[in-house]
Order: sequence, then C-alpha cells, then structure tokens
Amino acid sequence: MKIFLAQQNYHIGNFEANTRKIIDAIRAAKEQGGDLVVFSELAVCGYPPRDFLEFEDFVDSCLQAVDEISREANGIAVLVGAPSRNPQVEGKDLFNSAYFLAEGRIQQVIHKTLLPNYDVFDEYRYFEPAYEWAVVPFKGKKLAVTICEDIWDIADNPLYRSRPMDRLMAEQPDIMINLSASPFDYVHAENRLAVVKKNVARYRLPMIYCNTVGSQTEIVFDGGSLVCDAEGNLVKEMGYFREELAAVHWDLQGGFTEQPVHAPAVLPGTALTTPVFEPLLHIDRIHDALVMGIRQYFEKMGFKQAIVASSGGIDSAVTLALACRALGPENVHALLMPSQFSTDHSVSDAEQLSKNLANRYDILPIKPIFDQFELSLQPIFEDRPFNVAEENIQSRIRGALAMALSNKFNYILLNTSNKSELATGYGTLYGDMAGGLGVLGDLYKMQVFALARFINKDGEIIPENIITKPPSAELRPGQKDSDSLPDYAIMDAILYQYVERRQGAGAIVAQGFDEALVHRILQMVNRNEYKRNQFCPIIRVSSKSFGIGRRIPIVARYFS
Repeated sequence: MKIFLAQQNYHIGNFEANTRKIIDAIRAAKEQGGDLVVFSELAVCGYPPRDFLEFEDFVDSCLQAVDEISREANGIAVLVGAPSRNPQVEGKDLFNSAYFLAEGRIQQVIHKTLLPNYDVFDEYRYFEPAYEWAVVPFKGKKLAVTICEDIWDIADNPLYRSRPMDRLMAEQPDIMINLSASPFDYVHAENRLAVVKKNVARYRLPMIYCNTVGSQTEIVFDGGSLVCDAEGNLVKEMGYFREELAAVHWDLQGGFTEQPVHAPAVLPGTALTTPVFEPLLHIDRIHDALVMGIRQYFEKMGFKQAIVASSGGIDSAVTLALACRALGPENVHALLMPSQFSTDHSVSDAEQLSKNLANRYDILPIKPIFDQFELSLQPIFEDRPFNVAEENIQSRIRGALAMALSNKFNYILLNTSNKSELATGYGTLYGDMAGGLGVLGDLYKMQVFALARFINKDGEIIPENIITKPPSAELRPGQKDSDSLPDYAIMDAILYQYVERRQGAGAIVAQGFDEALVHRILQMVNRNEYKRNQFCPIIRVSSKSFGIGRRIPIVARYFS
C-alpha cells in the first residue's frame, strides 16, 4: 500500500485556496500510484480557526469543501481534517474530525477524543470529545485514525481519563495514522518524535504522523511529519518549515519497504522544556521559525512592506536582518530616530547595518520634537527634575513617527522588544512597545545575542560593535540597561525558570540563585502584566510565550 503524507500550509478561512491545494495533492498522489493520502488536522479550514467556528456559515463552508474534496477520492482514499456537526443536542455543537473519503464520497468520520485546553490551545471551547471509537477498514486492513492530542497523553501522569488508542486496540488495528496541527517550539521536534515512538512501543503498531506547516499569526507550524515502523525505527522524517508531499510503501505484513533513517535530524526526548536556560539551543530552528513567521504574516494578511525603528542596538538590528530575509531588503524600511542622548556610533552602526542589508533607511532626529514637548509641558512640570517621564516622551515620539510612516506608506511596524524586556516591563507603552507584530518577543536577551551571531555565521551582516557594546535605551546621558535591570545572563536564567518551567521563588532560589534577586525579578514580571496585555501578537518559538498561551491576571497579589 502506497501512503502519501501531504504536509501543507493552510490559510485560515481561505476555503478556495485550501481546497485547491488539497485537491492538487490528491491528484499528484493518485498520478504516482498512491492508495491513500493523509492530510493534517482541520486542513480544510486551517488551524486554529478559533471563534470562526461559532459562525454557521464558516462551518457550512467547511462541509462544502469536504464534499468537493470527496469527489476527487476516486481510485485513491483520503484522510483529511475538518469540523463536523454533532447530531446530539447534548454537548458542544461540533466535533474536530478526520474524514475518510473513498469512492467519491464520505465513508467514515472519526472524531477527536482529547481536546487540549492549555497554553495556546482552547479546543474544548468549541468541540465535543468523541464518545464512539472504530477503526477504518481499508484494503483488508484496519486503520486506527487519531487526531493530534489523541496520541500525546502518553506520560506517566495522564492529563485525560482515557486514551482513544486504548479503545481502538480492541478492534486489532494494523497501523496508527495521526492527523496533526502541532505547533513549533525550539525543543518540540524532540518531544514529537518521542511521543510517536512511545505510542509505537505501547501499541506495537507502525505510525504515520502528518503535521501541518506554516504560520498563523503567533503560532508557527514546522512540519516534520514522521513515519515509524512497529519496532520504533524512524522510516521517514519530512522537511521542516516547508511544504512537501512524500510517500511510504507499507507492505501488508506490517513493515515499510523504505530503509530506516539511521541518523535522524532529531533525537527522542521526554521533557517539554530543558531544565536550565540554554541561549544557543537550536538557534538555527528559531531563526527559521521567525523568518517564516514574518513572511507568512505578511503574505496571509496581504501586506508587502515593513518598517523597523533602527536604533543601532542589538534588538532592532536582529529584527531588521530577519525582516530583510523574510520579505526582501527592498520591502523593509529602517527609520533611524536619534535623540540628543544617542551616541554617534549608534547612528553609524545603524547606517552600516542597512548598508550591509541593502535596505532603505532614513534619519529623523527627534530633538526638535522633544524640545517642543518640554516647552509645552514646562508650565505643568514646573522645575521637577528629568526622570522617566522625559525618557518615555522620547520613546513615544519615536513610536508616533514610525506609525506615521506606517500609515502613510501602508507599512507594518515590526516591534523589536525582547522577552527579557517584556517580562520585566522595560519598555514604554505606545512607544517602543508599538507595532503590528512582535518578532523577538519570545526570545530572551541572551538568545537575541546568539541569534545575531547565527545571522553573521557566513560573514558580518550585523556590525560587530552592535553585538559587543553594552545594551542601552539611550534615553538619558550614559544610560545602560544594567542601570535598571540585573545582568541579562542571570536574569534570563531566572526568567526561564519562572515563565517556561513555572517554578516558584523557593524552587528557583534552591537552584542557587540569590533570594533577593529572585524576588525582585518575579515582582517585576507580575507588576507589568498590564503592559504585556496591551502588546501586539508575538511569534511563538518557546514552550511558553507571552500572549495567548500565558493567561495571568492583571490585578493580583501573587509575587507582586
């Protein structure tokens, strides 16, 4: 039996494009002698559709697309993901389903059992869990079809009360097939392979795992679809961050004719996060995910050009370099906005960066505007000393100028704030926190430095001085980030334990960190939740990003 995996990039709600893409893959697989082609979870509508599922017209469009796709399932069978309606009055109105199509029609509909309701997932908001389980008969074999989370509850402390594969084993299936939309984070490939191998070991069956690829606002899907034989050998590992249609030959004795992959690109792991912060870990994956996240955001939203506030600092430099790689330098405009506190080398470094990247740049000094602000506010400010008010005015002037160009030329402002800054509130609302998309908001400062080195691996793109000089907002004379924040290397390690690993103050102190410093950092994080709540979408690359996957009360006393 020749089984194809269609690892595709879908556009949420773009039924015409999604359907055409699915049909093209079916026809290509059929031309190559395929018996079955497998697509990913909710492929018809794109994942995650969220509250679009509350619109009857949206669901109707999904079902119409499935009907159109089913007519292509002649001479080849298809497994494709889409929502389906729950015929029972009790429970949610929809299921998250896999449609088995053959002989030009829907033969069977399999519903997802385990509905994740954590981190970026909120499927139980929309879907009813399956209450019936049956294998799919096909060419004399029994297919155990599951959907994404259905195979993930394999740990020693299960999150759910039952596993669908345990139910399906009663019918003695021959193979497991999983339709998935499993988001990227920089250690998830290891976890994904480990989960597939654990299922193979538990049920002693081969597994085909088809994942989606592409980016949907904050969430990146990296592909990496997998095939394992019943002995746990990795038979196929599909590409990362790219669409691909690939086949395996499953012989009717239960094995695959393809030779096992002896040196897979990823190795099995077990932990959702690494125990300690490692800034260099998988920085190449992070780079590729961010480039895809930027590119897909612009393509799917219909935007063409970006603007970046280029300060001569590390964050704006990395953001600008990534934007040029994602969109092409001709589509990226750098705006340099020096103040009276900006150093000469900051301006020259920013200019050199744009020359290296070959992107357009302009210089708009903000001192005349700042002077007018001071003059206007003097009667109310009286003779109070220069403080954070004047610092933030400068940042907000820059935000206003960048947004003025954004509005005039239909640019999207890419925000340059990193995760360390967002965590501790080291940013100005409506100033340097402005933007349409947060590029570095899920990278700690030390990861930003590592990413700059990675960008320069084949030659200097980001000037060395940008990477080596002490970070500074340059909003007052001689200002350094270290005036307000702990050392980034230590702070990032503590933040990682708190944000990604959800460790409390006591547990973090027990790791050897200074108690007073731990409490200071955790207080900064919790006191600045109101700032993050107003921030733009952040491209997610870690297991716990700020934004939709982390829901912390603004008004609270915990660590505040």
